[in-house]
Amino acid sequence: MIDRYTLPEMGRVWSDEHKYELWCRVETLVLEAHAAAGRVPADVVAPVRDAPPPTAQRVAEIEETTQHDVIAFLSAWADNTEPRSAAAYVHHGMTSSDLLDTSLAVQLTEATDLLLARMDRFVAVLRDHALAHRATIKVGRTHGVHAEPDVWGHRVADLAFAAARSRDRLRAARERVGVVAISGAVGTYSLIDPAVERTVAEALGLTAADASTQVVLRDSISEWIAALAIIATVCETVALEVRHGQRTEVRELSEAFGSGQKGSSAMPHKKNPIRSERIAGLARVVRAAVVPVMEGIPLWHERDISHSSTERVFLPDAAITTDYLLHLTTGLVENLVVDVERMRANLDLTGGLIYTSSVLLEVVESGLSREDAYALVQGAAMETWNTGTPFRQTLRSRAAAAGVTLDEARLDEICRPERYVEQLGPLFDRVAALT
Repeated sequence: MIDRYTLPEMGRVWSDEHKYELWCRVETLVLEAHAAAGRVPADVVAPVRDAPPPTAQRVAEIEETTQHDVIAFLSAWADNTEPRSAAAYVHHGMTSSDLLDTSLAVQLTEATDLLLARMDRFVAVLRDHALAHRATIKVGRTHGVHAEPDVWGHRVADLAFAAARSRDRLRAARERVGVVAISGAVGTYSLIDPAVERTVAEALGLTAADASTQVVLRDSISEWIAALAIIATVCETVALEVRHGQRTEVRELSEAFGSGQKGSSAMPHKKNPIRSERIAGLARVVRAAVVPVMEGIPLWHERDISHSSTERVFLPDAAITTDYLLHLTTGLVENLVVDVERMRANLDLTGGLIYTSSVLLEVVESGLSREDAYALVQGAAMETWNTGTPFRQTLRSRAAAAGVTLDEARLDEICRPERYVEQLGPLFDRVAALT
């Protein structure tokens, strides 16, 4: 991922420097386990433990010849080991995938912990915003068309619960990917004791694989990448709401616009939803990772490396992008400008048409069949659409023509938007309990 969208902590997790630190750590833990069991000389552990990780540049230089990154790493690290002969016992009984999959599991869990911390903040910000607007009345829209009165906090509450569910999925996925596999070529433990795998897993705070061939099956990593894609899409859902709300014709929501900020190089009046549009674009990047990573599940027999090149690109990019998306979307909500008066004004744009559902039931209760009541209310509504005459006026006229008596006091009550706030009270009790 390019630097523009990479935040420092997550960038560090996926850096070559950190990768080689992890490779050294895993290899050292394996060596220590062998030494403790008496399988290798005890005096080789300290020199290997003290050897600094090789630089990415040095590994790349050796890989130009070996065309194998693990062998290049082992050679470069051996060059840093004093005495070099101690390095002979490094990677003892292991195969490359033991090192790669185990180190990747550490990276995935480290990345997930950063994402979970951001998810906690994201849920909290959505929760607090929903509670702050539990009485902010707006028009609800279906198909982009005015429907019934709603509450802005209700819409945000829906997003808060979606974020909380997404966090739960990510927590579950963390357990799945935090798996150590150190079982040797083809995964049969033919040259390495299963106790080594368990010891390394415990030291890393992970779990030993239930079973592995030469690689860990990629279903768990696919679950993890899918969890990230859902998070990214929830972020986009927030952003889409803001994009619609910031349209000139709507003007209910807007991104914060800082002093000195410019909206357009040509039109000085512009204040565009650029953060929301960036979120929408980057969510596509994360979703694009799902299928390529999932296609790493079916490999040839015990192992091939068709998954490897895909994961080198998509796993870091998806994690880095999701991290940035959460940062961006949380800030978007924290600083969101809500025009309460405009929301109320838009509520009245259609002359009362947003109450037709309630009016329909009231007319049914006056004694008409549902079919006749629907025809009466729809006819009044279409007249309002076409002429601009307020709905209550067209309704009275058509009801009188049909011999239907309307209870005006009752209509006043059901056409009172504040009652929607009252009805949603229990929802916000649940929102307040979100942590």
